[in-house]
Amino acid sequence: MINSTTNFRVKQWNKLKLKANRDKEKLFLVEGFHLLNEANKTGLIKEVITTDKNTSFDVPTHLVNSDVMEFLSQMATPTKIIGICKQNVSQTITDKVLLIDEIHHPGNLGTIIRSAIAFNFHTIIVNNSVDIYNPKLIQATQGMIFHANIQKKLLSDVIPDLKNKNYQIIGTEVHKGEDIRSLKLQEKVAVLMGNEKKGASADLLSLCDVVTNIKMNEKCESLNVGVAAGIVLFCISGL
Repeated sequence: MINSTTNFRVKQWNKLKLKANRDKEKLFLVEGFHLLNEANKTGLIKEVITTDKNTSFDVPTHLVNSDVMEFLSQMATPTKIIGICKQNVSQTITDKVLLIDEIHHPGNLGTIIRSAIAFNFHTIIVNNSVDIYNPKLIQATQGMIFHANIQKKLLSDVIPDLKNKNYQIIGTEVHKGEDIRSLKLQEKVAVLMGNEKKGASADLLSLCDVVTNIKMNEKCESLNVGVAAGIVLFCISGL
């Protein structure tokens, strides 16, 4: 039982609250049984910290008291379990790719990641956006982050490379472009979703093969980017 917040292990775990340390160690903190069950399915749990003696994950498990758990927790109401999880560092590219340009709200990007996995966009390439291991973002994915191959790259470099590999690059704008329902899709596609306020940059849209939008009535000017992404990805998925 670890009872002190000054314990060496506790101090090391606590450092993972900072992005710089997460990036250096390729590890991040995850709270709650539901998220850890999803992490366990993909073999990405390294260690478990818990106040529950009956916890049974097949990885090194550290029993701590409630004070230590509260110290490590990043939630308003601490859970009984925290996992130290490994970042997925695969560079594999699937036939359906999601490109993210400057999405800054963790809840929005978390929701988009959840939708991406639901509609078989398992490769997600992120540019100048919120840290993908932000705790609020992880919670918003409902564990789907563990099923995603998320890469951080400059989209201005990625898009030409994908085009050379015969991907159809599909940009999105609020009021311009083809109706999402009438697109003629290729086998390999990459969909670009942009910033909450200004959308994808004009430079990136100019690299796209086609630009699409979601038709709406005149009462609604635009949709939340998380909602819009879900609709676009569903329409393109063919499910």
